[in-house]
Amino acid sequence: MDDKELLKKRFKELATRSYNSGIFTFTDFLGLSELSAFEEIKPTLKGIAYTLFGGHEATERKMIRFGNPEELLYEEPFPIVCIKAEPLSQKFADKLTHRDVLGALMNLGLERENFGDIAIINNVAYIFMKESVSDYVKDSLSKAKHTDLKLSVIDELPEGELFKTEEKSIQLSGERLDAIIAKVYNLSREDAKLLFLRDLVYVSGRLMQNPSYVPKRDEIISVRGYGRFIYMSYETTSRKGKLCAKVHLYV
Repeated sequence: MDDKELLKKRFKELATRSYNSGIFTFTDFLGLSELSAFEEIKPTLKGIAYTLFGGHEATERKMIRFGNPEELLYEEPFPIVCIKAEPLSQKFADKLTHRDVLGALMNLGLERENFGDIAIINNVAYIFMKESVSDYVKDSLSKAKHTDLKLSVIDELPEGELFKTEEKSIQLSGERLDAIIAKVYNLSREDAKLLFLRDLVYVSGRLMQNPSYVPKRDEIISVRGYGRFIYMSYETTSRKGKLCAKVHLYV
């Protein structure tokens, strides 16, 4: 049995345990390929409630909670906390990137499944993680790159967009997804098609292998290695018949 089938089996075990025992069960943080595997087994979970959440509505990595309060007659929140990691001195700090912070976390000897998304605003990192590792991270993570950090668990996220987007206008001959990706990331159509063959394209958490798929308005397109964006559809047509579309790029 390969890793994907083992993961599907694990999902079914957690769902069944929740249903039979009348308790909430939780997965680890799941990436795009793992969430796509869950999409494949969803039709088999008849009558079993589930919720996906990663600490914020815009997070890409998520946990799955099986069970719901209405049926179980109690509430249990997702075991997710957010740690704020800020330089001790912004004046002398490096410009921190997602890779810098994730690398520092991995150097603590913890697996990726313990961590969700990492958002960086004004050189301050907000790290979503499993509650079970938060004390260890808070006590052990002291530096990212060459920058000394101060860590604290926060109860409320900063106001405004935690995961910021920028609007980008593109012109299309048609709404095929490979054409949209090519325009968004300045790729050739052939290079964009290769992304589908390499299983790197996801639409709202589902693996997408069809380059001619026409995305719906507000669907989130994730391209591993490039980023993600929200497709906003087209509103007008140019004089030459091109579709004038807009996307919101996560930055």
